Amino acid sequence: MKRVFFLAFIMLTIWSCSNEDASVDNNNPNNTQSNALSVGVSANDLLSDATFKSLVVEVVYVEGFEPSQTAVNNFVSFLEDRVHKPNGITVEKRSIPSPGQSTYSTQDIINIEEANRTLFNTNNQIAVWAFFADGESANNTNNGVTLGTAYRNTSFVIYQETIEDLTSGTITNTTPILETTVINHEFGHILGLTNLGSPLQSNHEDQDHPKHCNVDTCLMYWQAESGSGVMNMISGGSIPQLDAQCIADLQANGGK
Repeated sequence: MKRVFFLAFIMLTIWSCSNEDASVDNNNPNNTQSNALSVGVSANDLLSDATFKSLVVEVVYVEGFEPSQTAVNNFVSFLEDRVHKPNGITVEKRSIPSPGQSTYSTQDIINIEEANRTLFNTNNQIAVWAFFADGESANNTNNGVTLGTAYRNTSFVIYQETIEDLTSGTITNTTPILETTVINHEFGHILGLTNLGSPLQSNHEDQDHPKHCNVDTCLMYWQAESGSGVMNMISGGSIPQLDAQCIADLQANGGK
C-alpha cells in the first residue's frame, strides 16, 4: 500500500501537527528548564534581540544520516532572513552512533536529546537542538509517516532515513530540497507559526488544519505535511516560502 508522507510538529491527530509537549525534568543535569518548554514559547526570544544577541544550532545526526550541507546552508539563510541576531548565527554539527532502534517515539527522541545535547541557553545566546534520525517515527502507519517533529521550544527532530527513502527514486536530487522544506516548516512552528506563539496579525489560520496557514503556496500550509502535497509543492525544484501573512506575524513578534 502506498503511504502518505507527513511533516509533523507534535501531534494533535495522526494527520496533523500536534501538541505532544515534552515534560520538564529539573533533576536531569543534561537538561535546562528554559530549553524544555512547549513549542512556540520561545518565539520572541528567537526572533528578537531583546534578550539573546546570537543563536547557535546544535545539529546532531546518526552516523550515515548527515543532512546535506545545502540544507544546512538553506536553514541558516532562512534564519538570517527572519531573526534578529546581531552577534551571529552558528551551526555546530557532529555525529553520534546509532541508538540501534528502527522506530522512535517522542519520548525516545527526548531521551536522545537529554543524553547528547551539550548546548543550552546562556545569558546572551539562545541554543537550538536539531536531531537527524536513522529510523522512522513510531507514529507512522500503513497510510502515513512523519518526516519531522518540533517537540520543544528549541528542539526538533528530522527523520532523515524517511526523507532519503522518499527521494531515492526521484530523477533529480530532490533530497536537499525536501530536507530544507521539512526543517524550515518545523522551525516555523518553533517560531510560533501559525498562531502558536506569534500572534496572528490577520485571519490566516486554517480552521480545518489548526496551527497552519490557509495560503496554499505557503511553507506553513498543511499540505507541506503530506507526501503527495509536499512533493507537489517542491515539484518545480523550489523550496516553499513563507507567505506575507506569516511574515507579518513574525515581524510583529520581534522578527524581520
